Amino acid sequence: MTAITLVAGAYVCAKLLGPRSYYKHKGEPFECGIPTRGSSWIPVKVGYYLFAILFLMFDVETIFLYPWAVSLQNFGPEGIVSISFFLLVLVLGLAYAWRKGALQWK
Repeated sequence: MTAITLVAGAYVCAKLLGPRSYYKHKGEPFECGIPTRGSSWIPVKVGYYLFAILFLMFDVETIFLYPWAVSLQNFGPEGIVSISFFLLVLVLGLAYAWRKGALQWK
């Protein structure tokens, strides 16, 4: 409840006390302060999205290795077997993506 109150209060204060100016350039899309040339609604290759999804997938999965490494002494031999299986699945997924050409910039 406190978080909602603080957010609502900040929003109301910004609306009441903030400057109210609008001009044409304020509503235009830009990136890094450089005005766009042509339309800003250009199609982006699906390969970029696929590459980003693969990166996030493998990045998040490798984060699971940190808690395992910290508590390795508590797991024993079955912990080594389970993480070996986990790494095998990661390597097979990477090999599949590589073989399908998902990691190539075309």
